[in-house]
Amino acid sequence: MTTFAQILQRAYQSRPEKTVLTLLTTGQPDQSISTSQLVQGATGYAQTLQAHGIQPGEVVILILQHGLDLVYAYFGCILHGAIPSIMPFLTEKLLPERYRADLAALVSVTQPAAIITYPDFESEVRAALKPGDSVRLVLLCTQANPPCPPNFDQLPGLLRTPQDIVLLQHSSGTTGLQKGVALSHQAVHHQLQSYSKAIRLNEQDVIVSWLPLYHDMGLIAGFLMPILLGIPLVLMSPFDWVRSPVRLLQAVSRYRGTLSWLPNFAYNFCAQKIRARDLEGIDLSSWRAVINCSEPMRWESQQNFLQRFQPYGLNPAALCTCYAMAENVFAVTQGGIDSPVTVEAINRDALQTRRSAPLAAADEAAVYMLSAGRPIEGVSIQIRDEDGNPLPERSIGEIAIQSHCMLSEYYHRPDATAQALVNGWYRTGDLGYQANGELYITGRKKDLIIVGGKNIYPQDLELLAMEVPGVHMGRVSAFGIFNDETGTEDVVIVAETDAQTPAEREAIADQIRQVVTRGSAIALHHVYIVDRHWLVKTSSGKTARSANKEKYLAEIAQH
Repeated sequence: MTTFAQILQRAYQSRPEKTVLTLLTTGQPDQSISTSQLVQGATGYAQTLQAHGIQPGEVVILILQHGLDLVYAYFGCILHGAIPSIMPFLTEKLLPERYRADLAALVSVTQPAAIITYPDFESEVRAALKPGDSVRLVLLCTQANPPCPPNFDQLPGLLRTPQDIVLLQHSSGTTGLQKGVALSHQAVHHQLQSYSKAIRLNEQDVIVSWLPLYHDMGLIAGFLMPILLGIPLVLMSPFDWVRSPVRLLQAVSRYRGTLSWLPNFAYNFCAQKIRARDLEGIDLSSWRAVINCSEPMRWESQQNFLQRFQPYGLNPAALCTCYAMAENVFAVTQGGIDSPVTVEAINRDALQTRRSAPLAAADEAAVYMLSAGRPIEGVSIQIRDEDGNPLPERSIGEIAIQSHCMLSEYYHRPDATAQALVNGWYRTGDLGYQANGELYITGRKKDLIIVGGKNIYPQDLELLAMEVPGVHMGRVSAFGIFNDETGTEDVVIVAETDAQTPAEREAIADQIRQVVTRGSAIALHHVYIVDRHWLVKTSSGKTARSANKEKYLAEIAQH
């Protein structure tokens, strides 16, 4: 078994001139990066970290946008033996004070030795740091050594072992990234070997990605896997994609892309936002797998995508599915590579009320369930009841996994690690069932909301809403409602107040929208203002979000 640095060394020595990465940036020429350029650029950063006393095994936070500096800095950490951790860049939607609080929380938990960022972002970084923090170096990318040929004998990353932590992924929340998923070289290696088999990865493949690198789908499938396995990667910024989603299709057409990963909302987003005139000359026939992943998958979303782009060469067989999580590096299951994705018509009443998933008879109301596929090599799955006992086929319960790709720990969070890992099994918090060896995801045991592939913790939004004058403390409930049109969840907040007039209530609702958007970058679908004692609480006094969601839907349906 090898480490990341050893893989880079072999690639540099055996195929230095091979193009490993093509960067696409709006308004600039496409930029091709060879293996030699990547390793030499990374060496410059590695030398700089070493010169400033950063030690192998210490965490380095990267606050950089998609581009050469992020690529070189990331692999520079690897060559030096440091542990890279990418934090999302500040956007115009997020209040700077909130971002600084998030960064401060991340620093407090992960105890990084260094932060790498841009000169014009230095003030934001330093504003988040406190006396006594672990950070000894704020490295500006302009201060890094220029690219240079590596002396592998002097790069500490070559001395790391397969058991050492190589990177931190984060279970991204609304207000910070406090739960760092620590992954070893060997865990990532096992994932790449197993997953590349599952998707039939080969030298003729070209991966095209717009996904953010702070998320497991973007970092692993759309960055590390192609670069470490020598598969050409075409990479664009998620900001560029959101502004112009047709850029993904243009890149697939121009570079004959074969593989891409999309969260469910992106299928709807592309189908709705891309105009016919922008598709002139587009050829999608090279796309052999477009993999739905990272949020609840919907058959309807895939069908909308297929209907919209099949005239441009999209093969129906290219539509695939995947169930993934950072705690398993990335993929747990994969479907649709060897055969079409399985779709089941399930009895709706049984699914919703009896925690079972029998096939629907012809005269019964049905819900179409999209299979997430079969476990990849080295991964075992169990469906368990509330007491942790395995359930029979077609029974709905919590998904538990065991694999050789598992996280080492939640970094510096032994409490969270012990809660999630029990006897070698990881409790996912997701609900599902198995049938004929395939996994189907039915929901979440947790109250987590997923919007556009981003994890939203409702308690974070509730705390923000309670900052608004007139909203009763502890009397706010946030939840998600799936929107068939957008292919993702809408976020709703219900808040209690004593305000009675329509004008007063609307003013409070507007303030909640503003505070939540500025504090989380989340746009609320609906703010529902209610009287005191409207909200349902548990016996222990906690917010019963599922019950409040049902009550909200019932009242809205009556209006």
